[in-house]
Amino acid sequence: MKYLYILQQALIWILLIFWIYQLIISFCALIKIKEKPLLTNKKHKFMAIIPAHNEENVIGNLVKSLRELDYPKELYDIYVIADNCTDKTAEIAKKEGAIVYERFDEKRKTKGYALNWFLDKKIKENADYDAFCVFDADNIVDKNFLTVMNKKLCQGETIVQGYKDIKNPTDSWISSGYALFYWTQHKFYQLARYNAGLSPLMNGTGFMVKFDLIKETGWNTKTLTEDIEFSLINISSGNKLGWAVDAIVYDEQPTTFGQSWTQRIRWTVGHMQCFRLYTKDLAKGVLKNKTLTSFDGLLYIMCIPLFIISLLLIIVNFVLYLLSQMTLGLMILNVLGYLALAYILLIITALVTLVVEKRSIKKMIKGLITYPIFMASWSLVNFVSLFKRNVKWDKIEHGQKA
Repeated sequence: MKYLYILQQALIWILLIFWIYQLIISFCALIKIKEKPLLTNKKHKFMAIIPAHNEENVIGNLVKSLRELDYPKELYDIYVIADNCTDKTAEIAKKEGAIVYERFDEKRKTKGYALNWFLDKKIKENADYDAFCVFDADNIVDKNFLTVMNKKLCQGETIVQGYKDIKNPTDSWISSGYALFYWTQHKFYQLARYNAGLSPLMNGTGFMVKFDLIKETGWNTKTLTEDIEFSLINISSGNKLGWAVDAIVYDEQPTTFGQSWTQRIRWTVGHMQCFRLYTKDLAKGVLKNKTLTSFDGLLYIMCIPLFIISLLLIIVNFVLYLLSQMTLGLMILNVLGYLALAYILLIITALVTLVVEKRSIKKMIKGLITYPIFMASWSLVNFVSLFKRNVKWDKIEHGQKA
């Protein structure tokens, strides 16, 4: 019995220290830092890359928004990777002015494989580009995007994540949940870490990579979450990622629970794949680099084990109740306390984000009310994903929002 109490307290302290650390770093989002100086002053040449699978509904809008960027037209090219397409994606992209590469591979259909295939060709061609940016087919890109990314390159940054805003934050309680999650993450994870001198993470779309960085190894991601994987590979080797709040892409989010469930299962399984593949490298990075950046990256990949610790803590409380070492009321109070730590903090942070970012609380009030359900469903996603090994990539259908 004594050991159960010791285990209970140990688990509580692990979770408490983790959340205190996250809270301390989050406060760095409110600090204004001095802008980095320019190390060079030139206009770089970019590839805008769009992996797309059957995206005829939205691909034209994205290509058009890229053609209208406020950046010299001769200094960027728009490439669409029509990946195993059976619709008019390639035809529409060509009509709108993109350079289209068609790829057919029934066994390797994910975005990571498409990027690897395309970038390998460009590396072998010794293509004359300084950097590339990657977008999802349903995006719309702010006209200043490349101007901002060019400035980041001039400041010496080699990987930079742009700001992924949401096209449809009020379409449903699901899209509202995504919007609150991303806005909060952008402010109190990405910006906070950038201000603190740590490393943000790639976020799936709207990111820039210096071309030289991948010329030796290629893209070469293996998991279902190629963005996180590429981030962790670089963090483990001591390379910090950048953050550009004013390089904006507008992204469409799922509106139904079924779509969201499928997507988040894929993300979580991909996260677990990254945990298995890169925890050792990140731990080595901590020992080799001896920086908080490496430690922070290791903490990120430990989110799944921390979820398991939370489950274990609930189980320990239940066992203590069954052994008559704890009343039912105390057990319920303890469990609610753990949930408050994990979820109520997130909800308060979401509300603070709306205020600080000057977004309409009135428009998001329904989303705020249902946000606890959205975040609780993510815990269910995490639990189910613990028992999944192979998840196939399923396309999320996109509308025509511009």
